[in-house]
Amino acid sequence: MLKIYDTLTKKKSAFKPHRDKKVSMYVCGMTVYDYCHIGHARTMVSFDIVYRYLTYLGYDVNYIRNITDIDDKIIQRSQKNNESFYELTERFIQALNEDTKALNILHAVSEPKATDFIPQMIQLIETLIQKKLAYVASNGDVYYSVHEFKSYGELAHQKLEKLHAGVRVSILEAKKDPLDFVLWKLAKPGEPSWDSPWGKGRPGWHIECSAMCLNCLGEQIDIHGGGFDLIFPHHQNEVAQSEGATGSKLANYWMHAGLVTINKEKMSKSLNNFFTIREVLEKYPPEVVRYFMLTSHYRSQLNYSAELLLQSQSALERLYQALREVDTTFQDNNQTDSESNEFTQRFHDAMQDDFNTPIALSVLFDLAREINKTHNPTLARTLKSLGQLLGLLEADPETFFQQQAKNDMISPEEVEKLISLRNDARAQKNWIEADRIRQELESKGVLIEDNPTGTRWKRLTVD
Repeated sequence: MLKIYDTLTKKKSAFKPHRDKKVSMYVCGMTVYDYCHIGHARTMVSFDIVYRYLTYLGYDVNYIRNITDIDDKIIQRSQKNNESFYELTERFIQALNEDTKALNILHAVSEPKATDFIPQMIQLIETLIQKKLAYVASNGDVYYSVHEFKSYGELAHQKLEKLHAGVRVSILEAKKDPLDFVLWKLAKPGEPSWDSPWGKGRPGWHIECSAMCLNCLGEQIDIHGGGFDLIFPHHQNEVAQSEGATGSKLANYWMHAGLVTINKEKMSKSLNNFFTIREVLEKYPPEVVRYFMLTSHYRSQLNYSAELLLQSQSALERLYQALREVDTTFQDNNQTDSESNEFTQRFHDAMQDDFNTPIALSVLFDLAREINKTHNPTLARTLKSLGQLLGLLEADPETFFQQQAKNDMISPEEVEKLISLRNDARAQKNWIEADRIRQELESKGVLIEDNPTGTRWKRLTVD
């Protein structure tokens, strides 16, 4: 039975969707004003695993991952670049799609943009005003009145008094209370804006997710997710908006992916200590980066370092090497599936315990060790199929070993040409030239291996 840890209750419980075999899942996505960094990748990979595994279990998963395409940072960046906010966001939505494709992250069922739901946001804000949970301030902005929502702070496990102690508010702000947050902002000259009952303006950040979740999935959903840093204030504010408007519990399970750190400090754009996905893929193949994301439980912090990525590359090579030595298409009718079933059961035990990918990966290595001993094609097929549930081991082994990171010193075509020249030299017994070519390839990060069927090669794991 699948168990999921819920941030609200702080415990794991058996997963029971609202409707049999149908799951509604909303995950807060990217704000598209820049390239995604590795911290974003961690969240996207984590929920990609959830999506894949729930689908494997037979659930029909309606997975929504939104795109924030209007906010202060987007406006500031577009003005700085002297381009429209639309041009900016479309460019980075394209970049986001390229990054997710590289990391083998499946598309969500729907990836709505905030600007496509402005009327629904306005309608939701009107409902909150009618219920006296929101008010129009003296400056024309609309704010949510936090004190009117009695359970505010529960998701973050914080009391209002403690939250008040950590808030600083300018005396120029028109809020009734320092914790009140904006739902609608009147537009400044030159800013993008939409018509509303309160004048031309744009939505606050938090209201967009409440509106999109409500309109795409309904009043109550099974899973709501995002990064750990969204628990407060974003997800807490979503709870206040959605539950305040509908009177229904927003989500049965709140899931949050742990942060990526560098030297034990959160990776973020505001701290300028981040690496974009694209920068990392300059040095490491995408599957290695994806594997690295799975080496730590999704709720745990993940420390980024070149050393750990190199370890991930070496580990992934061991799994592919086990597959490389076995013909998985061979059928041995004398073999039984009992041993394969044992590994499979252990893998699923790990995954059903709140998607414990580190334990699941350890099962794959136990499988690989047994394959290296027995060359059992049944076990090899099991290794490949279980790996694919994690979005791994989908490549042909030879393709994996020969794949090229963007900064590799030599292309596959050049490698093959040098190997052909080396084979000619060996045929002519010109061992000096053959050794020279081997050394040249090694200097460019390529190791060649001669075997009875010919010469194969792979890229060396180097920093």
